[in-house]
Amino acid sequence: MTQSSSKITALKNVPHSKVSRVKWVVRGMLAISALLVCSVWLLSALYYQMQQPLQWPENQDSMVVEVARGTSLSQINRQLYRLDMLPHPKLLSLYARINGLTAIQAGQYSLQRGDSAAQFLDKLNRGEVIRYQITFPEGWTFKQWLSQLARVEQFKAIAEMSVEQILASADIDKASPEGWLFPDTYSYTQSDSALDIIIRAHRRMLQVLDQAWQQRAQDLPYKTPYEALIMASIVEKETGLAEERGAIAGVFVRRLQKGMRLQTDPTVIYGLGESYQGNITRAHLKSLTPYNTYRINGLPPTPIAMPSAAAIEAALHPLPGSSLYFVARGDGGHYFADSLEEHQKAVRQYQINQRAVDYQSAPKTE
Repeated sequence: MTQSSSKITALKNVPHSKVSRVKWVVRGMLAISALLVCSVWLLSALYYQMQQPLQWPENQDSMVVEVARGTSLSQINRQLYRLDMLPHPKLLSLYARINGLTAIQAGQYSLQRGDSAAQFLDKLNRGEVIRYQITFPEGWTFKQWLSQLARVEQFKAIAEMSVEQILASADIDKASPEGWLFPDTYSYTQSDSALDIIIRAHRRMLQVLDQAWQQRAQDLPYKTPYEALIMASIVEKETGLAEERGAIAGVFVRRLQKGMRLQTDPTVIYGLGESYQGNITRAHLKSLTPYNTYRINGLPPTPIAMPSAAAIEAALHPLPGSSLYFVARGDGGHYFADSLEEHQKAVRQYQINQRAVDYQSAPKTE
């Protein structure tokens, strides 16, 4: 018998059931292989599709997509589908589930021409919402803050609230909001409220003031951080040149230490409120208000503006010296004098027959 005949005879001798199992195994392996090939092809096609730029309306290079709280990815897909930007919305949902990217965040999102569905989905998951900015310059009053906030459409409701309501809603446990908001540029999203901005600004001021108070100089005439905040607000309003903050603070601190009145126009103007029309008169200086430092001793009862970190630092680290007076030179800076005689001479030189009407006037003794 030949070798080939032996193999054929051996195969014939294999039980039929075993042959069937081998055939099924082979068929199963082929089916699995085919399935794997199809899956790989489908996944490749899916990933390719998701990486392609979204279809885009003509004559439009960007758009804002607003995702409300509770919106599902399917709803967003349908929105893009209705705009003819996403031809196969269910594919995006499938892609999101495969990659674990279903936790979308609410807000406004910016889409640019050329963005892909995958890039948009990534933005939704990272919460890359549109952020806006609002700026509050140093030295602004609480009233000016409210006016600035009310200019933004989504913050207009703040104009309908009383100061007491704002303080309570923002959890600001202070008798007056003046001085307690840190001047800066704040970013916000479409879902933020004016109270959110105020809360953040208040917390920032608390942090800045506390840190500065802990590192304050010795022998200052303040019993509390609040008194330092009041002084910082006065320094802020009196300062034309940033580098003079420390010197101006030094003048006021020495006056307090000597029992002299501060006699500074910005406090008088603040106390006049709406009655101040841009010109400070002798009658104003003689009027008795809690803020008229020509008539009262010591500090006024509250800050008169929102001071910067630099003004707080100056109030707590005033420059040493002997000057007790200063007068605006007209160029933003001041002339500092040690004696009343020297000061009066400087006043005649720099401010003959007029008083500064822009918060840059000099303190005088009676």
